[in-house]
Amino acid sequence: MISLFKRSIINFLMFLKLLETTELDPFGYILYCPCMGRFGNQADHFLGALSFSNAVNRTLVLPPWVEYRYGEPKSIQVPFNTYFKVEPLQKFHKVLLMEDFMKTVAPYEWPEDKRIAFCYTARDGMGQNCNAKEGNPFGPFWDTYNVDFVGSEFYGPLHYDTHHHDMVKQWNEKYPPAKWPVLAFTGAPASFPVQQENLYLQKYLQWSEAIEDKANYFIAHILPKGAFIGIHLRNGMDWVRACQHIPESPSLFAAPQCMGYRNERGPATADMCLPSHETIIRQLKRVIKNINNSPNNNNDRTIKSIFVASDNSHMIDELRTALQRMKIKVFKHSESNPHVDLAILGKSNHFIGNCISSFSAFVKRERDVNGFPSSFWAFPFHKVSKNLKEEL
Repeated sequence: MISLFKRSIINFLMFLKLLETTELDPFGYILYCPCMGRFGNQADHFLGALSFSNAVNRTLVLPPWVEYRYGEPKSIQVPFNTYFKVEPLQKFHKVLLMEDFMKTVAPYEWPEDKRIAFCYTARDGMGQNCNAKEGNPFGPFWDTYNVDFVGSEFYGPLHYDTHHHDMVKQWNEKYPPAKWPVLAFTGAPASFPVQQENLYLQKYLQWSEAIEDKANYFIAHILPKGAFIGIHLRNGMDWVRACQHIPESPSLFAAPQCMGYRNERGPATADMCLPSHETIIRQLKRVIKNINNSPNNNNDRTIKSIFVASDNSHMIDELRTALQRMKIKVFKHSESNPHVDLAILGKSNHFIGNCISSFSAFVKRERDVNGFPSSFWAFPFHKVSKNLKEEL
C-alpha cells in the first residue's frame, strides 16, 4: 500500500506536470452560470457572453447547459460540447470547456480561497452578498464542479454593452487580470434577448456530430424524398399564460426579431404569440403553394412533407387532415429531443417560427447565417381574404 507521504509526492509531481502542459491566459478568464430560462434563453445569453469575453479579451469558459428534467428536484448540467462543437468557436475567440478549466486552470489560477462571485448588486438572501448558490439552478450548477465562494464583488454600475460605450476600458481598469484573473458571474454577462450586434456570432455555434447525425438520419430515412417545411408550434400552458401579457409587453422575449429592436415594425400581437389553428393551417397552405408553384421550382424543391417541433401539441392529426388533398405528409420526432428538433428545423427548405419564442429565434439566426428562408406565424399581418373558407 502506498504511504500517505508517497501519495502526496505523487500528487505534487502530477500537479507540476499539469502546470508544465497548461497554457494560462495572462488576460484572464470569464465564468458564468447560465441560470436564466431554458435552452433558447441560454443560447441568447451565450452569444452575448461570447461577445463580452472577446471585447475584454478574456478566455470564455464554456458553461454546461442547464436542464430541468421531469421528476428531478435539481437542475442537470450537460457539458457544452454534448450539443455543440468547440473548434468553430475557437476561430472567433479563446474558449475552454468548464470541465477542462476546473481540472487544468482552477487549481492555481482560481484556488478555493480566491473564489469571488461577481454580481451587479446584492441578491436576496443572507447578508449583503451575491448569494451565488442560493436556489435552483444556482446551487446545483456550482455544486457540479465543487465550487464554493468565499466572497462577493459588486460590479455595478458597469454593464455588458461593449458596442456603444467605453465599457471595455472601464472593466479592464477596475478588474485588471493580474489582480482578478477570474471573473465568475452569478448570471450571464449578457442581455436578453441577444443584442442585434451579436446575431452574427450564431455562425460559430455549430451542432456536435452526434446531433448532426441524428438530424441527418431523420431527414434521410424518416421524411419522404423531396423538400420539407419545418414549423415550430409553441403552445404549452406556460406559454399560453405568457402570451396574455403581450398587450402590455409588446417586446416580450424574442419579439425584436420580428418587430425590430426599437419596435419600428409596430407592436406584437396575440396571434403572433399564440396563433390559432386556422392561422397555422392557412399560412402553411399559402407557403406550400408559393413554393410549389414557383416558376423556378423543380421536383427536388417541391414540398412533400412538414416537420413539426412543439413543446406541447404538435397538431399532427389536424395538419394531416388539412393537407391531405395536397398530398403533404406530416411528421414529428419520435423522441423528445429539442436539440435534434432545432437541427432539423435549421435544415428545412423553409421554416415558420414564432416571433416571440427564443427557441424559434435560435433557428432563425442559424438559417440567416446560412442564407436559408424563414417566416413567422401571423407576421407580417395579413388581412383575412374572402377565400379563407376555401383555403381552410
